[in-house]
Amino acid sequence: MRPYAAIFASRFQTMLQYRAATAAGIATQIFWGLVRSMIFDAFYKSSSGPHPLTHDQVITYIWLGQTLLLITMLSVDADVAAMIRTGSVAYEMTRPVDLYTSWFVRALSGRAAPLIMRSLPIFAIAGLFFGLTAPVSPEAAILFLFSALGGLLTAASLIALLTISLLWTISGEGISRLAPGLVFVFSGILVPIPLLPSWVQSVAAVLPFRGLIDTPFRIYMGQLSGTAANTALLSQAAWFAALVILGRMVLARGVRRLVVQGG
Repeated sequence: MRPYAAIFASRFQTMLQYRAATAAGIATQIFWGLVRSMIFDAFYKSSSGPHPLTHDQVITYIWLGQTLLLITMLSVDADVAAMIRTGSVAYEMTRPVDLYTSWFVRALSGRAAPLIMRSLPIFAIAGLFFGLTAPVSPEAAILFLFSALGGLLTAASLIALLTISLLWTISGEGISRLAPGLVFVFSGILVPIPLLPSWVQSVAAVLPFRGLIDTPFRIYMGQLSGTAANTALLSQAAWFAALVILGRMVLARGVRRLVVQGG
């Protein structure tokens, strides 16, 4: 475990150096949080019918989305992409570490560091000034933290899978442009999933993207509690395990067929 802990720590510390980018990201996310809040505020004021979420719940959902936005920002690992393009990935394969685990740990630390740096200030600002409500109960708060961790692990497994796909696609431009659209719609970051048409909710229910943010948010607001919350957490864990297994299988196949040009 020591090599992977060292990989995690070194990349985590590297990501902590981007303070200017963090400040810019916080300002940008607060701006878009305000814009989205105004849009939904206008929507609720112009509609008198029943809604699956109250106005306060939607505002909370929006600000939680800004707090954990980076969980949904999936992209290939730029450093690994450069290794694959240049052929230096061959050296990675000779190291006495498990290749999938090292790439997964890189993905995890690459999301965790900026997420922590951005989420805490946004959470505090939104809670003090912009209508982010507190968790419905201490139990909901604890389960929310576990679920948010599950979402982060799922995101890291998805990033690892996207990165592994570079063994076939080389540049990764296609998958990097396709993935965000799917994630934004089916995770709930674009529009809260309870507000989407029923058929979209049915599709989202069988995909792993819902576990990135919708599951933690609905636990936070009390829409998922008791058995429903436990079932949602088990679903997150099952998807995480499935994605790790899939990633390992795809990587094993890719490594067997890998050809390093000029090697």
